[in-house]
Amino acid sequence: MIPEGNLQSNVDRFNGFADDYDQHRPEAPSLVVEIITRYLERKVELVADIGCGTGLSTFIWKDAAREIVGIEPNPDMRGKAQRKLETAGATTADTISFKSGFSNNLPFEDGTVDVITCSQSFHWMDPDSTLREAGRVLAQGGVLAAFDCDWPPVLQWEIDQAYVQLIAKADEILNREAPVEQQAHKWSKEQHLPNLQRSGQFRYTREIVFHNHEQCDAARYIGLVLSQGGIQTLFKLGNRALDEDLARFVKLVEDHFQDRTLDILFSYRMRLGVK
Repeated sequence: MIPEGNLQSNVDRFNGFADDYDQHRPEAPSLVVEIITRYLERKVELVADIGCGTGLSTFIWKDAAREIVGIEPNPDMRGKAQRKLETAGATTADTISFKSGFSNNLPFEDGTVDVITCSQSFHWMDPDSTLREAGRVLAQGGVLAAFDCDWPPVLQWEIDQAYVQLIAKADEILNREAPVEQQAHKWSKEQHLPNLQRSGQFRYTREIVFHNHEQCDAARYIGLVLSQGGIQTLFKLGNRALDEDLARFVKLVEDHFQDRTLDILFSYRMRLGVK
């Protein structure tokens, strides 16, 4: 049984494509560590990376904290993170661990965590119970940071538009045709900051916007859209309604990249609270 306030469909949404997700999704920028430590104002002892997935937001802390614990309920995603850890070297393996768990039922004592991060994950969590639990485990002065990159990354307007239309169509089809028990629920990202403010757990909250450049070729850009959970859910259901749209998208991307590797821009929004 999973703790009250969580949905099995949200956990299951990420089954079966951990390798593709890890290959194409952006690793959290190092600027995340810089911003959070600036607001913490002390040495980072313990980081809890909640909804850590394959560890793309966990490993960035390896030289900045004494202990980092990635919490992830999906076994496929957590398994990929663990396999990466096993090849990361002894120093990193001594610092980082991955555990099964949920955002509103964390395996930490009261007031022991310096930093909680939720990278591309807070919208999958019940905000009220998650923020109560964050308030319980965070030490005084501790920081919670929920951050997401905007989809799509900045590239070219027709490709941007096609990307958004693909995601919207996938969600529309799932809402119409997927069995109720397989429909995931997202909380609004626009409500992240108001939720932090209403929770009463933080003496200071704000939103911080920043950007990060990454190298990308056509295969990776196509992989980004294919790593979206809605599209993957359609594939798992055997629904091929997006095949023609995807074929047009692939051609558009390949025509733009022309076998080049380009510099693309990811825009991030971080909602931060200081206990």
